[in-house]
Amino acid sequence: MDELYIIKNDSLTISLDEIFVLDRRKFTSENERKYYYWYYKKVQKAYPFAQIAADTLLVINNELEGIKSNRKRKKKIKEIQKFMEGEFSDQLKKLTKTEGRILIKLVHRQTGQTMYDLIKEYRSGWKAFWYNSTATMFRLSLKDQYEPQIEGLDFIVEDILQRSFISGSLNKQASKLDIDYYELMQQWHDINVEIVIKDYINKYMK
Repeated sequence: MDELYIIKNDSLTISLDEIFVLDRRKFTSENERKYYYWYYKKVQKAYPFAQIAADTLLVINNELEGIKSNRKRKKKIKEIQKFMEGEFSDQLKKLTKTEGRILIKLVHRQTGQTMYDLIKEYRSGWKAFWYNSTATMFRLSLKDQYEPQIEGLDFIVEDILQRSFISGSLNKQASKLDIDYYELMQQWHDINVEIVIKDYINKYMK
């Protein structure tokens, strides 16, 4: 967004960051508020790992730029993978099933690729299949996409993210997906958080 200033018959254009102002979220009941903030904590815990995934993908692509040899490319990917596993594997293991599901969705939001496709591209098709089969045991799919325009639960995640960016509780990182939050707000203005999250619990956690 640009702002135009007139200074002694001359003009100066200054670029300004876009500022979002949101109304306080309203709940129909105390139960709905509790469900929202239960899920809020899950998103807060999962999102930083999705940021790490996006940053790591950028590092990998930068490191691989100019490397033509498949052997050297595989070696470089393995080095980065080993470092990331050493740094974050213990933390990732502590995620709950719900946090893991949110993370899978957010990796798609932050990288533009599903976790399945990332593993397939940077490791092998077999490993992508194996990882997905393992996730399926816990009723998760690495092929899940982030679709807040279709899934109410994904919209709740997006709502939590946008409010967290404004409050400063999460550091904003641009999404690789085309997301119009204000359009989504109009689409989901009647959403009942309690019903949506209860449906998720009944489907995935019982």
